[in-house]
Amino acid sequence: MTALLTVTATVLGTAVTAAAAAPAQGPATGLARFHHQDVRWAQCVAPPMPEGTPQDEVDKWNEAWRSMDCAAIKVPKDYRRPGGDTLTVNLTRFRAKNPAQRRGVLFLNPGGPGVQARLQPAMHKETALAGSYDLIGVDPRGTSRPDRLLCDLPPGPRPFFSRPTDAQLTAIEKYARQNEEGCRRAGGDLRPHISTANTARDMDVVRAALGEEKINYLGYSYGTYLGAVYGSLFPRRLDRSVLDSSMHPDWSYYKASWQQSVAARQNVDAWAAWIAQRDNTYHLGTSAAEVRATIDELGRRLEKHPLPDPNVPDAGPVDQTRFDLILGLLSAARPRWHVLAQLANHFREQLPSSGEVSRDASEAMRLLASGREEPEQEDGTYTAVTCERDWPGDLKAYYRKMRQFRDEYPYGEGAMAAAPTACTFRSFTPPEQPVDLERKGYPTGLVVQNEYDAATKYEGGPAMARKLGHRLISIRDEGTHGVYRSNPCATQKINDYLLKGRLPDQNSWCEGAPRPDIPADHSGGGRAEDRGPEKSLTSQARSIIKEHPQAPAMKPWPARAR
Repeated sequence: MTALLTVTATVLGTAVTAAAAAPAQGPATGLARFHHQDVRWAQCVAPPMPEGTPQDEVDKWNEAWRSMDCAAIKVPKDYRRPGGDTLTVNLTRFRAKNPAQRRGVLFLNPGGPGVQARLQPAMHKETALAGSYDLIGVDPRGTSRPDRLLCDLPPGPRPFFSRPTDAQLTAIEKYARQNEEGCRRAGGDLRPHISTANTARDMDVVRAALGEEKINYLGYSYGTYLGAVYGSLFPRRLDRSVLDSSMHPDWSYYKASWQQSVAARQNVDAWAAWIAQRDNTYHLGTSAAEVRATIDELGRRLEKHPLPDPNVPDAGPVDQTRFDLILGLLSAARPRWHVLAQLANHFREQLPSSGEVSRDASEAMRLLASGREEPEQEDGTYTAVTCERDWPGDLKAYYRKMRQFRDEYPYGEGAMAAAPTACTFRSFTPPEQPVDLERKGYPTGLVVQNEYDAATKYEGGPAMARKLGHRLISIRDEGTHGVYRSNPCATQKINDYLLKGRLPDQNSWCEGAPRPDIPADHSGGGRAEDRGPEKSLTSQARSIIKEHPQAPAMKPWPARAR
């Protein structure tokens, strides 16, 4: 499951239940010592980068961290017993550039769950928001040392197949069971206390320790749910809020997961229709159905004869699963559609000669997939948070769903998005029920959603806006994930709201990033060979990144574990 997502349970067979959980509570008592603790800021020191990282990347990394102040605070491990054990939460700050125009603090969260937020202020320091807000990054509980929650991974690689055979379904189930056992063993009694509600409570401790009456908030992806939970628990402490690429307020984590493969199929279908109109250029088919048949046949050939990728040894060869991931990734970003077609043709050309992935193709994939995924970690926070809600317990239902998805929705993560996870076999009972989302006592905010978002499906945006009575901004014909800093029109509307309090009209729209400027057949634009020599895949990838620097990406190969 790509980092995400969502909030209420759906029933599919027998569910893993938490009947003993108590209702979620708002502000706790006995927190004075946490609210009044000293926050000791010091200039941040960059964590070391992996050996062999190019020096220019190291320099940018170090500069980003030096631009911020770092601190750590203590929070209760269990808010029902604030006099007991504590946890450490790390935070960062980028001070407002114009102190005279400062209007408070803006908390930033990148989503996840389980993704650290400390680098967020540096990532937003060149935005208009940095002039008037102290930008604050608060690491979610369980991600900060020394209290980081980990899982012991099962031995060997994770079974990951976009179109698994029936025999592979059993291996996927076995791994999920082993993953839960490893999380139980490594997480101990900390796991039940790693939750969205407790992370929201930590945010309020930070607010109080900073001496702020209220916070403002910008959250992405799963961070939208975190922001909605904070506002529901602490309505008098939230001022302006923006929920960017929202989770659906009424979907379970499981439904949110498999909806990603549904979204991937929508994006591949749109790409196939566009490619079919340019068969003189790409030779993949003259209809969307023909293009899909061509790429599916190519996937079957790659499964029988995977192409080695010597340039990225850790990724493994390009087989059907990796090709399905590439299709889901690049079809989401409209400006990259032509590069996806060229990659498909590159793989077709290499197969007859039993070749390998060229350095050009490998570098293009690396560039287009960089900059959005955290380094792989044996992280237990993601699992603990996604287990805070009940998951279906009927394994036969999972198997039926995966068989359906390998046939109908194989792109992106395909059937893996419908697979059982550690949460299917959850070994702990959450101590409280999920928070009921509501907006009572804080101002109208914004929900911003791309029409074909491949990670948090579009339906989540309108649903969250209705749930909270927020204004909705939609981005037409856009499949990427994350809007602010990516779409100029929406970015301006968000700035106007956060800086001036100016709300857009309800249900306003912006145009997404343009599709490649390549004429359709018979449009008078000329054939590809009439427009000069084609650039290398790498040079095209660099051009795309320069023109659309914030287009989100994910690795076009499966992570070892989730």
